[in-house]
Amino acid sequence: MVMDRLTDEIRQESPWTMMFADDIMICSESREQAKAKLERWRYALERRGMKASRSKTEYMCVNEREGGGMVQLQGVEVGKVDGFKYLGSTVQSNRECGREVKKRVQAGWNGWRRVAGVICDRRVAARVKGKVYKMVVRPAMLYGLETVALTIRQEAELEVAELKMLRFSLGVTRMDRIRNEYIRGTAQVGWFGDKVREARLRWFGHVHRRETEYIGRRMLKMDRIRNEYIRGTAQVGWFGDKVREARLRWFGHVHRRETEYIGRRMLKMEPPGRRRRGRPKKRFMDAVRADMRVVGVSMEDVEDRAKWRRLIRCGDP
Repeated sequence: MVMDRLTDEIRQESPWTMMFADDIMICSESREQAKAKLERWRYALERRGMKASRSKTEYMCVNEREGGGMVQLQGVEVGKVDGFKYLGSTVQSNRECGREVKKRVQAGWNGWRRVAGVICDRRVAARVKGKVYKMVVRPAMLYGLETVALTIRQEAELEVAELKMLRFSLGVTRMDRIRNEYIRGTAQVGWFGDKVREARLRWFGHVHRRETEYIGRRMLKMDRIRNEYIRGTAQVGWFGDKVREARLRWFGHVHRRETEYIGRRMLKMEPPGRRRRGRPKKRFMDAVRADMRVVGVSMEDVEDRAKWRRLIRCGDP
């Protein structure tokens, strides 16, 4: 509350500024904007007797292009990282979640080792082992995954880790050739992917029922702008349409030349020998014929240059 009051004049709404205890996360759309915000925060803190740590301050760029430059705080270069941990979850610069998955697996194994004396005891019933696992180990693996877009491969990685723990707990190895369904049925532990899906949908329902201005609900809709709107706003057509126009324009130019012109002869050239097995490579004339079908022109239209240029033009300069 003290930090909130002291930084009220420069603090922005989430997600542009997020605070936890004495840690501050500043989000910007550009490196220059980040530098300006960092300087404003430094000034606001130091004029109230506090200090922005030069050694602990770090920055991360998402989908950065080469040659982005660096960030400085009063002449001191700020360290650059490719991932950081916030409220227990790891955010990566490439927008992947591989590190978070590995940390969840490690957290699960740590929890399993703490209760290994009980969960691996042969005198304990398999049903009880399953209950202990679901109460101690699985929550550690599930933590934070309701907001992570897992791939099929990452979900399988979590499933494999869970099955290893269950097999160790029941004293079963892969050499026993016992199916995973039997292992889960014996311990009465469902599939991990089903629990992740349940947690994700439960969190989504909780957020969706909140008021429209709630930060979680606004984040779900953030940057959900369609490509058509972007191109319409910038008045830039589709790149494929311009490629098609350029290809047909060049084809028309060559086709109207004399028969002995090298370009026209190359269009009709057939390489000697037999073609290799498999799908044939796409040829230039295949692309031209497909373009003509899309645009709706015929070979007769090629002879009239003005008409050809008018018909193939996509309207975007």
